[in-house]
Amino acid sequence: MTQKRRGMLIIISGPSGTGKGTLCERLIKLDGHIAFSVSATTRPAREGEVDGVHYHFLTEAAFDELLQSGAFLEHASVHDHRYGTLRKPVEDALEAGQDILLDVDSQGAASVMKSLPEAVSVFILPPSYQALEQRLHTRNTDDAKEIEKRLFNARAEMRRCKNYCYALINDDLDIALSCLQCIITAERHRTLRYLPEIAEEMHQAHG
Repeated sequence: MTQKRRGMLIIISGPSGTGKGTLCERLIKLDGHIAFSVSATTRPAREGEVDGVHYHFLTEAAFDELLQSGAFLEHASVHDHRYGTLRKPVEDALEAGQDILLDVDSQGAASVMKSLPEAVSVFILPPSYQALEQRLHTRNTDDAKEIEKRLFNARAEMRRCKNYCYALINDDLDIALSCLQCIITAERHRTLRYLPEIAEEMHQAHG
């Protein structure tokens, strides 16, 4: 039997505080066939960050050049710096049978889905707005004004949930992770990326 499988692009989106980052980290740790897509950015490297591992660190001019040549699947400006997903490394990895995970906002996800409609998109939801607010407060990383802004943005983001292949409520991390693994297992067996060829068995006549 011959097996050749095209890699799968997995897009994960969801508002801040839904635990999508933790879900992505746990998934990659448990599944050796999935790799994180390394984004390009114009922001300077922080202490301990390695170029090509954490990000591809680019100058503004280099980013502009790549943007003009259509090298990005998606790009966005966040906190005065630009970020983007490079098209070629993603497409090369998929062709080689490697699954790639993208953690992007709904705007970036829409661009990627337009370029690669076969991508598997999963939107992570909180169990309630109250739970989301509680999680944002518990993180202790934002002030009250920032939390209010994130909650306001979350409502707009969640309305885009219907554009994704799957919706997943993260009420319990272990259960949500298990559901995400089930989605990935099922998608790996879809015939658009996996079509096994079964060999004919030759029976010899005994005489």
